[in-house]
Amino acid sequence: MLRLGKHYGNDRLEAVCQRAHTLHINTFKSIESMLKNNLDRIPLADAGATRQLPLLHENIRGPEYYH
Repeated sequence: MLRLGKHYGNDRLEAVCQRAHTLHINTFKSIESMLKNNLDRIPLADAGATRQLPLLHENIRGPEYYH
């Protein structure tokens, strides 16, 4: 892993490792591939943000249906 830091730079390796941790990626090959494809330079969407699904939809019955 440290060899990747020598080749790509420690800052890039750190950024890729943070991204890999967020995405639960833990293989050397995956981290190396992320560096080769410059994925450390593409912003990662906020991992803490969740998509809000619409509450109104024709297929959703809601609590009043079950009374």
